[in-house]
Amino acid sequence: MKRLIPILVLLVATASVAGAATMHRHAGAKVSLAAARSTALARVPNGTVQTGELEREHGKLIYSFDIAVAGKPGIEEVQVNARTGKVIAQSHETPKGEAREKVQEKAETKAGH
Repeated sequence: MKRLIPILVLLVATASVAGAATMHRHAGAKVSLAAARSTALARVPNGTVQTGELEREHGKLIYSFDIAVAGKPGIEEVQVNARTGKVIAQSHETPKGEAREKVQEKAETKAGH
């Protein structure tokens, strides 16, 4: 019986850690943030993730990453489907376009969207 107690403690601790990891995912996301980030970085050689977020866009749950490349102005925006893990969009944003997007997002946040 004394041998079973440490095993039970280990099982409970493992289940708690697994449960906590699951809580960090959005209810509909099947792909982890780390996996989506790796997929996005694979599309942008020598890139560094500046921001990454899980959001709903056009009815789809996606991870959106802004990736900077040293020596290249602007950022690459890579969107990864949070259910399939596939890249669904990639675009380059100039510094001017990026500033415009930040102003728009700030206005939407103020409006309660």
